[in-house]
Amino acid sequence: MASQDHLLCLLPLLFIIFISSLHVLNASATPSHKLKSAITIRKVNRRGPYIGLVTVFETEEDAFLATVDFRPDPTHPFLDLSGRRFRIGKIHGKKVVYVRCGIGMVNAAAATQQMIDVFNVKGIVHFGIAGNINNSMSIGDVSIPKQITNAGLWDWLNPDKADGGEDAAYLDVGNYNVPQGDGNNMLGSIGYSYEELYSITGHTNSPQKVFWINTTQEWLHLAADLERMELLQCVNSSLCLPEKPKLVVGLKAATANIFVDNAAYRNFLYDTFGVSSSDMESSAVAMTCVSNGYTIIVIRGLSDIAGAQTGHNAVRKFGSLAATNTAKAVLEFIKKLPPNYNHNSYSEPSFMNV
Repeated sequence: MASQDHLLCLLPLLFIIFISSLHVLNASATPSHKLKSAITIRKVNRRGPYIGLVTVFETEEDAFLATVDFRPDPTHPFLDLSGRRFRIGKIHGKKVVYVRCGIGMVNAAAATQQMIDVFNVKGIVHFGIAGNINNSMSIGDVSIPKQITNAGLWDWLNPDKADGGEDAAYLDVGNYNVPQGDGNNMLGSIGYSYEELYSITGHTNSPQKVFWINTTQEWLHLAADLERMELLQCVNSSLCLPEKPKLVVGLKAATANIFVDNAAYRNFLYDTFGVSSSDMESSAVAMTCVSNGYTIIVIRGLSDIAGAQTGHNAVRKFGSLAATNTAKAVLEFIKKLPPNYNHNSYSEPSFMNV
């Protein structure tokens, strides 16, 4: 009897332990929404491979989705992951996965890496609008660059520190004093640093210092035919550009978490690096792709002249036109891909020093 009484006394404690273990198991188990997403991802990927499409913000997305060329998948039209909506569908018979990443380099790299990790994609087409840095280009033009640099990786130097260190280039703030040479500008100078590229072909934990990231040569050759395509000249019947826009392949681009709206800095970027456009995401997308060994092309429509204008920046006036011309170029590029596009998931990373 004593042992039975002892057992009866232990029953409440055993019950509590059992209930607690259920809570632990429930907490550690995969949440139902994650399990559902995993099942959907598996189904979507079995239908791949896909071309990944990454744009930035609403104006670009509206221009892209306004086209009748994007056909959502009837079974799985989209999948929501980490607050972003990945849209699945077809363009000109090619399977695509599209996402709007959000403004800035962190958003761009995060969304691109997520797309590469989660979906069965064979390459990334990154597109959006950009500021025009090259006087031979105009608002409404579309640029497909061959090289992109991160122009926002800085060493901000003391004013008494001499140039000649390991940076790729220098911006001496004192050169822009008004009047010229009036005193010693205590802001000193800015040194433009190199990226550290970790790649699948490199040695583990031994990044290579690079300044330019190259987009994929194969896709650039394919895009060369787009230089003859027709682009829109008018936002509406009362707002048109003075000249018909053009598409140019093979220029250079700069990326930084900076919206450039300053004529002096615009001139510095062009004179120092020879870039024709400035945006806030392209380098991050390109570097993520190169690091993982994925094909990458960047297509950017020029929405403004980055501070060289008189008065207000033209991005609000012509941003939608630049986004529409960019979307047209993206659709034409996808159309030119082989009918059964099946590029290897591995491609040789491409990078150059300045």
